[in-house]
Formats: sequence, C-alpha cells, structure tokens
Amino acid sequence: MLELANLTSYYGNTPILQNLSLAIPAGSMTCVLGRNGVGKTTLAKTILGLTTRAEGSLRIGGQDALRMPTHRRAQAGIGYIPQGRGILPRFSVRENILLGTFAREDNKRDIPPRVLEIFPYLAENLDKRAGTLSGGQAQQLAVARALASDPSLLILDEPTEGIQPNIVLQIQELIRSLNREFGLTVLLIEQNIQFARAAADRFVIMDKGTAVAQGAIADLGVGLIQKHLTI
Repeated sequence: MLELANLTSYYGNTPILQNLSLAIPAGSMTCVLGRNGVGKTTLAKTILGLTTRAEGSLRIGGQDALRMPTHRRAQAGIGYIPQGRGILPRFSVRENILLGTFAREDNKRDIPPRVLEIFPYLAENLDKRAGTLSGGQAQQLAVARALASDPSLLILDEPTEGIQPNIVLQIQELIRSLNREFGLTVLLIEQNIQFARAAADRFVIMDKGTAVAQGAIADLGVGLIQKHLTI
C-alpha cells in the first residue's frame, strides 16, 4: 500500500527524515512510535507532500508519488487526521464532514451513508457547531471527515492526545473496526505504547529521522521500549 525507500525530507534546507525506508502492507495497522522530535509528524506530512522537498522513493498503491501535489495524493486514497484534529469550530458538523468530500476522485459531494452509520451521534447532530463538541466527539468528527474522502489509507497523528482515558478505548475500538471490518490500511502515529499494542499489528520505531526498528507488534519488547522510547 505504501512504500518508502531511502526517503529524506526537508524543512527548508534542514533534513528531518533521513534515508527512511519502510513498507506499510495493504490491510495492516502499523503504529509509528518514538520520542518527541524524532520525525513522526514529519513522516505523515512527507507522505502528504507538505514538507519543503523530499528525495528518495515514495510509492502509494504502486504509484510513484514523490512529485505528486498534495491534492493528487489525497485523491490517490490518503485520508489524514492531524494532531489536534484540525476541526473548524465555527463550521457545523455537516460542513466539516463535507470538506472531506473535496478530496474524492469521483467528485461526489454528499456525506457517504457509511459515515453516518458509523457515527450515529454525528448523524443526529449535523447542524451542531463543531466547536461545541467534546474531545471524543471532535475526534469522531475528524475521522468522519477523513472517511468522507473515501480513502484506502488512513493516517492518524496522535489520536488519543487530549482524550479522556475512558474515551481512549472507544477510539481504539473505532480504529480497529475501520481496519478489520472495513479493510482500511491504517498508519497510526502514537506515543501511547499500551494503545499501540492493543490496536496495531505492526510497529515502526523512529529515532533521529529514520526507522531504527520495525516488525510485528508482538516483537515490541521491553528492550526496544527502554532503548528507544523511555525518557
């Protein structure tokens, strides 16, 4: 689904990702872990084409995507939920979801029925201002907006950040359902190791802009955690 080989990505003249190689298999849920400042969010932005420039190889669904503009990458099947969710608080729930449809390759501008089925609360409150939603409801809205673009790959950056512990389990179950029941490939950027172990089936650990370990989630042992993830 997603292949990166010897990828270096820059902000200005500064390389943030350096010779990063990893593969995200179709249908998998891969969690990217690492301390603050190691390049996890830059990885997401590089995949989306939001850094100054990138060198190396980036393929999305077999297509060479390195020179694609951001809107074409979205149309190629990438849905993105940024850190902090990026909800427009003065827009209604409906308007926020409809924004996602502008990335659809088929040019459909209606909210997909599946989105309303997955999120009954949002379906019942389409005219509510997004700024009045709770943290968990706003996260639902961010996911709904991404799903409205009809993605095949969903990238979530720190989806549990600022979410109450009792809501984290709901977010976990939602992401697992999107992956296992709806077949979405998921790239999850997280610092919550417990959440990653419960939700993902693969992991990548980043340090200093590159991947230093990756594999099946069962192989995420204490040694790797102590070496690369503890402060």
